[in-house]
Parts: sequence; structure tokens; C-alpha cells
Amino acid sequence: MPNSVTPTHCPYCALQCGMNLTPLQDGGVAVVERPDFPVNKGALCGKGRTAPAVLASSVRLTSPLVRSGGTLVPATWDEALDRIAEGLHRTRTEHGPDACGVFGGGGLTNEKAYSLGKFARIVLGTSQIDYNGRFCMSSAAAAGMKAFGLDRGLPFPLEDIPKTGCVILVGSNLAETMPPSLRFFNELKENGGTLIVVDPRRTKTAEQADLHLMPRPGTDLALALGLLHLVVAEGRVDEEYVRERTVGWEDARAAAMAHWPEFVERITGVSVPQLREAVRMFCEPENAMVLTARGPEQQSKGTDTVSAWINLCLATGRAGRPLSGYGCLTGQGNGQGGREHGQKADQLPGYRKLDDPAARRHVAEVWGVDPDSLPGPGRSAYELLDALGSDIKSLLLMGSNPVVSAPRAAHIEERIKSLDFLAVCDVVLSETAALADVVLPVTQWAEETGTTTNLEGRVLLRRRAITAPEGVRSDLDVMHELAARLGGEKGLEKGFPTDPEEVFEELRRASAGGAADYSGITYGRLAEENGVFWPCPAVPGTGDAEGPEDGEDASLDSEPGSPAHPGTPRLFLDRFATPDGRARFAAVSHRAVAEEPDDEYPVLLTTGRVVAQYQSGAQTRRVDELNAAAPGPFVELHPRLAARLGAAEGDPVAVVSRRGRAVAPARITTGIRPDTVFMPFHWPGEGRANTLTNPALDPTSRMPEFKACAVRLEAVKS
Repeated sequence: MPNSVTPTHCPYCALQCGMNLTPLQDGGVAVVERPDFPVNKGALCGKGRTAPAVLASSVRLTSPLVRSGGTLVPATWDEALDRIAEGLHRTRTEHGPDACGVFGGGGLTNEKAYSLGKFARIVLGTSQIDYNGRFCMSSAAAAGMKAFGLDRGLPFPLEDIPKTGCVILVGSNLAETMPPSLRFFNELKENGGTLIVVDPRRTKTAEQADLHLMPRPGTDLALALGLLHLVVAEGRVDEEYVRERTVGWEDARAAAMAHWPEFVERITGVSVPQLREAVRMFCEPENAMVLTARGPEQQSKGTDTVSAWINLCLATGRAGRPLSGYGCLTGQGNGQGGREHGQKADQLPGYRKLDDPAARRHVAEVWGVDPDSLPGPGRSAYELLDALGSDIKSLLLMGSNPVVSAPRAAHIEERIKSLDFLAVCDVVLSETAALADVVLPVTQWAEETGTTTNLEGRVLLRRRAITAPEGVRSDLDVMHELAARLGGEKGLEKGFPTDPEEVFEELRRASAGGAADYSGITYGRLAEENGVFWPCPAVPGTGDAEGPEDGEDASLDSEPGSPAHPGTPRLFLDRFATPDGRARFAAVSHRAVAEEPDDEYPVLLTTGRVVAQYQSGAQTRRVDELNAAAPGPFVELHPRLAARLGAAEGDPVAVVSRRGRAVAPARITTGIRPDTVFMPFHWPGEGRANTLTNPALDPTSRMPEFKACAVRLEAVKS
């Protein structure tokens, strides 16, 4: 174990806050401030401060487990790996490669995500790979690609937020989901800027707003269109910008004009005066931003909804200009990098498309395989999970807990149970791992080195601070050993190094020339520069990775001896990443949620997070301090709704949808709409919120509609 302080990053959300780890005499580490990292400047939330608690052997897995007689029992690594190889080989032999599924996680490092995509496609030969990041920001990614030709969570650093004039924050409770980021918005207000929050709940974030709009869940699309209607009607369109830097305005304008203010008020519940005030606040300053999060994105029309907010930015000249623009607040720790390098069903490393022949050639050359041997695009995350036990017979799962996190979770749990074979790699025995045939204990953030990419597109270096307990290995070791067992005489394991820096060097070559070009980034640079923003292409003559030979990247044309590419903190200032350099408007119109309330299910349910827990809670629910702050699920409802139900504070309430029933204590507050209830989704069991949620999918992003489904409430007799 190193004797000095180790600078690294938090294992949780996409801020990837900087922290220092100091060694303790018992072999553990303590978290101390790291003020040099610009995102958090030393500040940490409770999850970050207590992250070392999950490193303790008492709360995590330290031995492989195999199922014997219906029970998981300890096994050797060789026994467990042999069992996995046998299960996957049997499935491939009997049913073909696409009967093997791979499901990854947005918390995996870039090196692991890259290797997992490669493993699926050249070792298993399967197209059936996706990851839980599909549930995070896929709608924003799809809309960003359509509008700008490139998707990166934020096209500018967080440090730009305090310098703009107005921010519209749509469907984000960042005061609880990423508390250290709140300082940027506080500084915005201190500098004279304004904050508009769009949320059906009066959250801790909404309490900071200068204007809080409380739309009915699932109506964010109509709200954005209504604001754009007023921008046009009040003569606030930046006509010169629209003419010079965009296409498609006439159709988008016509669609917006069909959403007049009174019509939007009836749909959303947001009053016309509030709509007008929001337009004034957004348009009067020289600069402004729109930031979206899961609220508008986790809908069956999430891509169109985000497109409507992008339209508002384009019409007012607020994209591709300094201190202005549209951005998405990514949720998971490496949700950005996780999909850039191959975990997503339709993507290859470097954010290349799997159905692009040139992309296939480039990556196949790096991997040393025939491009024609690479499978095509596979199923999206929910569709993959829904196919378990039928088309997909075996599943290798890394770093995800869909038994708690997937929509229609009881159904997904049954699909998982119907598999012929399930192998899970995780740090704890999650609810999903408990169903597995083999469970492998893998290393955590402080026990391994690797890179992540935060919500700004800043590639970061996490550093190993301590040695993992005996019996624990890295996911990279797992893939290396499985490749050796499944590759026959091919020696495929040589393509799966266990050294993360060696994997990153290959990732650099594979990403070179792609949209997410990491080829100019090295571990040395990341350590010296506190992270590097992509795209960062290699520059010949600097010792950088060589670029592609097929002419994909016209930027690799610097003279020998040129300085290294500095990275790209701010995108689109000169042109957008479309063929003609212009942004695209989208002609979108409001449509209802997939499941509107009716007489049988008269209330809307929306879901989200609380500050002391994270995602499915698999790790945070093992930390005493966090459990004391957030011990279990609850149902948040308005006093009028509680009175009709006859429920008092703390009474058990059943929430029932067409997919199932969940029970949790009532939390009564005026900070929520009377037609809406809220449940956090961190817990399993009878309070599992995702038992209720609707898997209706966005037709473009394949994002499920977590944020709105019809339910009824029932009093629970004690």
C-alpha cells in the first residue's frame, strides 16, 4: 500500500468529485479534501465521504460463489471461472452466439467498458450487449446527436454556469442527486443570474429557484413548445443566428405555434403568466442555458422532449456560443464513457456506430479481426432483459442490479430467474447477484486504477490506493481468464490485458478518429492536468497514439513537434458536428404519456432519488450513516390526496399500477402536485418503486418511461 496521500475520484455520480485517500493502520483508507479539483473544490456529499465503508470485508464479497443445491456456496476462482465458461460455451453451442447476453453498468471504468464490449463481440460473438446507462441519458444523447451531430453531457465546463445570465433546469434535483454542484448555481445567483427549475415537486433544488414551474409529469414537451411559441410571438427569435447556424426552423416553428399558451396551461398546469415570466427571464440576458436531467428524459417521448428544449436554445441563439447552450446532467459515474467505448448495443469505441462500415473496419483492425466477423446492433437494455429466458439463455452481468433498477421489475426478476445460466460480477451480493449461478467478487474504485469520463466530458484518472482483500480480482482479470477458456487455441486472452493502462492504450487507438476521440490522452496527461476534455485527437510528432490510416480524422494534420492537443472544454463554438456545420431543429409536437390516469388508476406516479442513497442502493444501503439518514422507501403525496385516502404521516400506503403493488409509509407534503405521488427507487422488497413503473419505450432512444405511470392508492390496514 502506498504511504502517501492518493488523489482520486468518488465512485458514485457523474460529477466524479475529486478526493484524497490517506492510508489507515488497519489497511483501509480515509477520505480527505482535495481542493485542487475544479468540479467540487474539496466539497463532498455524504455518499462520497462514506465511500470507504463499502471497502470493508464485512459488507462486500471476498470469495467466488457458485450455486449448489439451490444455495450459493464459496468456491475457488478456477472452479467459478470454469463454471462460467462452461455455461456460456454450452449456450453458444446449443443455441448460437446471440443466445448469450452481456449487461454492463455505468459505473464501470472506461477500460472495463471497452473490454466488455470487445469481449461480447469477439469472444462470445454476440450482438446482445447493452448497459444500465440506457436508463440514464439515452434520450438526451439521441436528441443531441440529431441536433448537433455529437453527444456529450455538457458541451461546456461546469465553471461556465455561474457566468451565464439564466439557467433553466429541467427535471433535476441536483441538491440531492449531486449536492456539490449546487455551488455553481448559487454563484450564478450571486452574480446576478437567475435560475428557473422545472419539476412537479418542490424539491430542495426548486427551493433555490427564482421561478419554479410545476408541470404535470410527462408534459415537459408541451411546456418547452409553449415557451418557444411565446418566443416567436414576442419577437424574441435570433433571426440572424437561425439563418446562419441552423436548418429546419420553419417546420419547428410551425409545430411550436400549435401550442399556444392557454393550451399549454391546460396540459401542464403551469399558468400563462408563469410561462411569460420564464420566457422573459431566459431571453433578456445576453447568455442563457438549458440543462435537462432524468425528468424529461425518462419518458416514452424523451427524445422529442429534449429536442424541444434544444429548439428553445437554437431559436434564441443560445447554442454554440460562449456561456450559453444546452446540456444534459449525466447521472451515473461513468455513464458518459461507458457508452462511448462499446457497452451500448449499437456502438463501437470512440462513439462509432456499429452499422458504419468504416467504423467496423477501423475497430476490427485494432482488434485484429475480420470486420465481417463483428455482429450487428443488438437489443436495447430493457428489450434485452425482457428477452432473458426465451431468446437469451445465458447472461454475463457486470456492475448492475436490474432486479431493483429496471422498470416492471417483478417481471424482469422472473425473466432473470428463467435463465439457463447467470453469472454476476459485483462488489456486493446485490439482489440480482443473489439469483446467479456464479458470483465473482471484483475490485472497487480505491483498489484499482482506471479512467472515467464525467458529465463535462472530462476524462479522469482514478488511482489505486489500497490492495484488494485476498480472493478479490478485477473485472479485467475475469475477462482475461474467460477469454482464455472460451477462445480455444486462438489465444484470445492476449487481447484482454489485465493492466488497465495497457487497455487504455488500445482504447486510444480504437477511438482515434471517432467522435469521442481519446487518442491524444495518456495516463501521464491525466495525472498532470487534472483531466482532459474529449475530443482530444493525437498529434503526430508528440508521441501520441497514431491516428487511423483511412482518413477518418482530418484533424490529425499538425506538423511534427507540435504541442499536444489541449482537449476540448467547449464544443460547437465555430461549427456543429454535422456535415454542414449547422444545428438541426426538430419539428416535434406534444403527445400524452403512454399510460394516462383513468377511473381505475387516477393518479400519476413519478420516481427519483434521495440524497443519502444511490441508484439501486446495492452499495449505499450497506453504509450505516446513509441508512440512518434514509432508512427506507416512502410515498410522497399532497395533503388533499392523503385526506381522500384517510392516510396520516407515516401510515403505510399501497401504490398499485397495472404491473404490481408497492407499500411504503406516507410522507405528506404541500411540495408536490395533488395529482401526483413520488417514490424513491433505491430499495427492493415491498417498497420497490420499479415494481410499478412502465417499460413503454421511446421509439428512438429506447428509454423506458420511468417518470410517469398511472397508479391508484390504497390504505393499508395495520
